[in-house]
Amino acid sequence: MSDLPHAPNAALLAALTEILPQGAIRSDGDQAEVETSTQDLPNVVDAAVRNGYALAGIVVEWEGSGWLCHYAFYCSYGPGFVHILLRGTGGNPLPSISPRVFSADWPEREIEDLFEIPFEGHPLLGDFVLHNEDWPEGIAPMRPAYDSAEPKPPRADRVWRPQRFVDAPGAFSMSVGPIYSGIAESAQFRLESEGEQILYATPRLFYKYRGLEKIAEGQGIDDVLLLTERLNGTSALAHALAFAQAAEAIAEVSPPPRAEALRLVFAELERLRSHLSTIEELVESTGLGVPTAMLSSIVEDLLRLSGRVAGHRYLFGLVRPGGITLDISETESADIATTTWQAVARLRRIVDQLAYDNGFLDRVEQVGTLHVASALRHGVVGPVGRASGLGRDLRVIQPYGAYQGREVHVALAQEGDAFARLRVLASEADESLRLIEEVLASLPAGPTLVPWQPRAGAALGWSEAPIGAAFHWLRLSPVGCVLRWRVMPPSFTNWPALATAVEGFAFQDFPIILASFGLSVAESDR
Repeated sequence: MSDLPHAPNAALLAALTEILPQGAIRSDGDQAEVETSTQDLPNVVDAAVRNGYALAGIVVEWEGSGWLCHYAFYCSYGPGFVHILLRGTGGNPLPSISPRVFSADWPEREIEDLFEIPFEGHPLLGDFVLHNEDWPEGIAPMRPAYDSAEPKPPRADRVWRPQRFVDAPGAFSMSVGPIYSGIAESAQFRLESEGEQILYATPRLFYKYRGLEKIAEGQGIDDVLLLTERLNGTSALAHALAFAQAAEAIAEVSPPPRAEALRLVFAELERLRSHLSTIEELVESTGLGVPTAMLSSIVEDLLRLSGRVAGHRYLFGLVRPGGITLDISETESADIATTTWQAVARLRRIVDQLAYDNGFLDRVEQVGTLHVASALRHGVVGPVGRASGLGRDLRVIQPYGAYQGREVHVALAQEGDAFARLRVLASEADESLRLIEEVLASLPAGPTLVPWQPRAGAALGWSEAPIGAAFHWLRLSPVGCVLRWRVMPPSFTNWPALATAVEGFAFQDFPIILASFGLSVAESDR
């Protein structure tokens, strides 16, 4: 890639001007919108990738008898978004961009299943989201004509067999899941091998596809916000924040400074607790019972802190368009500062001890390695990407709310293995504590919520969730009803990279690698 410019959109717009006809490009500050055709789409996408843009996600909106396909790209080194718009009709195929942008692989497969819009050139379409017996072939639940109350014909009897990719003498396939003990979500992993090493892995999710984006159609903001918080309970506030910022952009409303500051405090509290939970699961996967119990105790302390201060252990109900629903007293501020400091101090001691535990290091060092080239190809986000040297963090490159103008130290590692992911998580916990203490020491005075009035429009909201970049696309009617809500969660982006990370490692390494990624099944089964 050539040297990237200091003005993100300027170089990209110059490149697009050479490809597209006059009037196809509209630009406003760091936001650009591009109308293109199926013929020009590959060249437009190539220009975005060459100029350092990463795919946030793909949104399909139905328009009468046709549809609008919206490719959202964000700049990976500074503020900037480009929205590529492509219109079509019926079931006419779209050119697949996944050969150019591998992170479009799963979004294209999802859209084909839910909208029945095929992507020409994609090798793995069909039987992706709607793969269980309750969904007969030919059903497109995200199309306007779909009626959930109408009886569905039974699915034709067929014997499902997983697709095999390893064709060699003695090769076999082993299935892990979809049913587990405890509270693990339903997901199946097909691991193919000739011996003890995994040669190919295929994650199969969506056993509990909930259709939340369809359920949201026609509902009010408050009702859809409830759905948003339930995408993934452990990242409820981050998703609510991205959703609220989309609604605020449509209404041109800015939350008051105190609300923005408190949003940051609770977002970092959620990040701290989530990272501790991931570290706990990683340590548990190696069979170390004592540090697992110690980490579980710290997580419980943070959950109780959230319950005391916010009224909900997982911070439900805090974020609303226009601000935040509560204020905190000086006593509560001191409680947050003290409890988070104690949690991080205890975490540091445990991580320091693990760093000298040879038995633990043997299980995590050089295990589940995801090199930077693979991380870049998959468009990996969050701590997993940063552990592979991919320094993308929306708090820095696309700052929002109280993160604007504030220094955030991005933790990086280069090894890309499970131990690197542990170190990044621990470093980010340190940074979350620093940010919480910094903001609480200088909380602005004033209200925490301003009126939000509905209006027609569409906008993209985003946040750096604990797992990584979360994007929410929202379109509202003039009275504030949701016409289209599209969620692009970080786990959905990162799942394909897990399959790459486990290849070449032994079967007994799989639970460790899985735990080190810290992914959510629920936010993908949306």
